[in-house]
Amino acid sequence: MMKEYDCIVIGSGQAGTPLAKKLAGAGKKTLLVEKRFIGGTCVNDGCTPTKTMVASARVAYLASRCNEMGVTIKGYKVDMRQIKKHKDDIVLKSRNGGQAAVEKTKNLDLLFGDATFIDKKTISVQPEKGKTKEFKAELIFINTGAKTIIPDDIEGLDEIDYLTSTTILDLEKVPEHLLIIGGNYIGLEFGQMFRRFGSKVTILEKSARLLSREDEDISAEITKILEQEDIIIHSNAKTTKFKQKAKGKITATVSVNGKEQKIKCSHVLIAIGRAPQTDTLGLDKTGVKMDEKGNIKVNGKLETNVKGIYALGDVKGGPAFTHISYNDYTIVYRNLIEKQNLNINNRPIPYCMFTDPELGRVGITEAQAKEQGLNYKVATLPMEHVARAIETGDTRGMMKAVVDPKTKKILGAAIVGTEGGEIMSVLQMAMEGGITYDRIRYCVFAHPTYSESLNNLFMGLED
Repeated sequence: MMKEYDCIVIGSGQAGTPLAKKLAGAGKKTLLVEKRFIGGTCVNDGCTPTKTMVASARVAYLASRCNEMGVTIKGYKVDMRQIKKHKDDIVLKSRNGGQAAVEKTKNLDLLFGDATFIDKKTISVQPEKGKTKEFKAELIFINTGAKTIIPDDIEGLDEIDYLTSTTILDLEKVPEHLLIIGGNYIGLEFGQMFRRFGSKVTILEKSARLLSREDEDISAEITKILEQEDIIIHSNAKTTKFKQKAKGKITATVSVNGKEQKIKCSHVLIAIGRAPQTDTLGLDKTGVKMDEKGNIKVNGKLETNVKGIYALGDVKGGPAFTHISYNDYTIVYRNLIEKQNLNINNRPIPYCMFTDPELGRVGITEAQAKEQGLNYKVATLPMEHVARAIETGDTRGMMKAVVDPKTKKILGAAIVGTEGGEIMSVLQMAMEGGITYDRIRYCVFAHPTYSESLNNLFMGLED
């Protein structure tokens, strides 16, 4: 027998879970369907576990440098099993807490299983155990996220036990040599992490440089930092073949700048990108439009071309960040329940890459300003000129801002350095509030802080 709800939410990611709870709290009878774990990628395979492990890797890095700071440690070792347990404990606490909060919410039912559309207003759900059930609602919200892209043009890839950003989290031994296919944010975070745990690390990037979406000087700064830790980076690199020699012995055939070479490794991480999880949703039964990559198309209010069906988070394409997914939820909820008129157009897109030091970025890059034909100026400041960085013994990185010289507004910023995300957030707040760079130049910041150095960043822009 079909059961009817006011709202159905498919996927319990960082948009789906809070949206389901808030809709239920607003008196809407709501069903939340999740095929795996409450919390989505962020809690289970993304932000929470990876940043926990990044923290462990930083402790190892600091231990390796302790003598420079006048603290002698005779020796240390990395215990991957303990690192994994620490990570698992934090993930489970967050996952279980999230599920408990859902289960105690009135008007909200939770069902684990795979959801597939039957028509525009009806889905069927196949639980792990039991019979398929059907549900109907006037409002349906899709928050199914994305999954790792596995290339289909590398010979022998299906014959090796390769890793993804999910399976690498469960390693209990440090890889002898980790080969990473993809020099993007995920690949770089894992690369530095496992180098600090003791692995030899090689990163293969098909583009001419790492982080091709960032400005060249920012990319060069990150590359220099990683190479200082003896991470091997090959750009203009294409992997053509894998061959499993024996357990723990893999040979990769790689073309680097057009020249073929063999790389022997023990583990391979595939990190070339992620694709929307839409292939099992049965969207052909609804008429919902997707792009050529399978991303669900939405308007500024996150509604698809089919009235009453919405898509939130990574499944709709665009910036694949937890905070964007969460913001999607707030926009949809406030529009539907509070009758506001909000949209996603022109919202700021801040993000961080949690290498050490971090990259924090918001707004446009210098390259984008040039492409758009804007009148702009650029301010830069090496972290070696930042008092706080000098005092804490870590002067790696740089600050950069793009500004409009006429209005003196900040158009974008990239911060590579310790607490780079926090410094970036100061500039984001200035951008949101219309605070101009000349005001920041003479603002009174507490001394000594990283943010205080924003005075010096904008000093060079004075006429």
